[in-house]
Amino acid sequence: MARWGPLLVLLLGLVLALVLHRESGLDLDLVKARDLVKALFRAPDPVQEKSLEQRVSEAWDDIITAPEAKWTRAAVGVNSCVDVVVSGVALLQALGLQPGSDPGPDPGPDPGPGSGQDHEVLDSLLDLRDTFQFFMSRGAAAERFFSDPDLFQTIAQTALQIPGAKLYVGGNAALIGQKLASNPDTEVLLSGPVGPKLHELLDEKIVVPPESLQETDEYHLILEYQTGERWGPLVAAPQANRFIFSHDEPNSHMSSAEALIQSLEQFDPDVLVLSGLHMMEGLKPEARNQRLDQVVALLSDLSVPVHLELASMTDAGFMQRIARQVFPLVSSLGLNEQELLFLSRSVGGPHSDLSWSEVGVASAVGVASDVLQWVLQRFGALSGESRLSRVHFHSLPFHVVAVVSGRWGNQVASAAAGARAASAQACGHAHVHASEATLKAPLQFNANSTHTLRLDPDRPITVWQQHHVTLHMSPVLVCKRPIRTVGLGDAISANGLLFSEILPPM
Repeated sequence: MARWGPLLVLLLGLVLALVLHRESGLDLDLVKARDLVKALFRAPDPVQEKSLEQRVSEAWDDIITAPEAKWTRAAVGVNSCVDVVVSGVALLQALGLQPGSDPGPDPGPDPGPGSGQDHEVLDSLLDLRDTFQFFMSRGAAAERFFSDPDLFQTIAQTALQIPGAKLYVGGNAALIGQKLASNPDTEVLLSGPVGPKLHELLDEKIVVPPESLQETDEYHLILEYQTGERWGPLVAAPQANRFIFSHDEPNSHMSSAEALIQSLEQFDPDVLVLSGLHMMEGLKPEARNQRLDQVVALLSDLSVPVHLELASMTDAGFMQRIARQVFPLVSSLGLNEQELLFLSRSVGGPHSDLSWSEVGVASAVGVASDVLQWVLQRFGALSGESRLSRVHFHSLPFHVVAVVSGRWGNQVASAAAGARAASAQACGHAHVHASEATLKAPLQFNANSTHTLRLDPDRPITVWQQHHVTLHMSPVLVCKRPIRTVGLGDAISANGLLFSEILPPM
């Protein structure tokens, strides 16, 4: 019976064609009838059936290929902790806090009811309330230091009792170490304050020097909120994100930095990943600057490539010192949209008068690219003796990897790998599920003030050059119902590094 199927379909099509001919008066001969049958029964075009998200995801899989020279040994430090991840609204309600209606002085752009007030350091429950409100109402990520150790411990114990509270590996260094260790070809050494719970949570492949082990864990509180989630009558989150705070003395002093550098001679890594400079904002200015000078001295004599991962900061003067003293000593840099514009404001870069919420979708790529190019020209290898030749920028809808042309290889795969990691991890999967994500990057965007480019979903990494800088833009498939927002930036940077290689001098 099966062999008669195509013939029956043809006969039915001819009958249908004749009926159409009789009813409509169309002049159809047998050839035209045959063509009509083919049109009626033509198999659908599989490309046309696929969503934009599916096309991007499949294209990523095709272009993410390993570099010729891989990182086989990676040393990572120095901030590590245990993340206590809870609903931010649930915790503040458990603490008896409701949003205030007075935004206070200098609330930032677009203040309104429930907009809150940012505090550089949290000294009280009211500071916590105001600052969480400030960032939740904007859907922005931030991290702050809580100055009162006893009150912080009370808050932490309350957080641990919140239904659904979860404990994870935390701190940029430990999170990047976890992601690097997931690569079977990479050995990882982690230097940072590691207590018993964190040691239990770490990948068994990760080597922790004995001098990094301590009797108690450092806890960081991660207050998450979802898109559209409300806190009282005043605050609704425009997008999912998280607010982080802690009282963490060892990480604030970067106390493991010396142990990290001392371990390099024996471990002999291919790359060093450094993070935690932002934690020093909890110190007094004089102590902070003195400690930064010590860290700079430790880095000055290194020959191993260094990737520096930035995080949320508030002190423009300290950010300026990091840019001037640390950037020239590292090869690669990772940061998000809030950190990029804060950096630009701190050092007098382009678009320093903007907040990210004011940047239109089509203009956002160009704004980011302008600042990235300027950073490489002002503080990078294009400025002279600096080693900095790569910056990996990540935001919710898109990423841009900017490199000094000819210094790094495999950056198309690197950009795609970082974006793929963000999409998969946010949805809580090992791989991208295109049906659970949406493409929010613009299909047409301004690469700069004069150049407009289009995004091709089947070749999703757009590459262009500006003044000896090569830029690689990848869209992100944004998870519709994110499971976990913490650590996305670290996963992005780690995966980008795993698929990168420094090219030998020409």
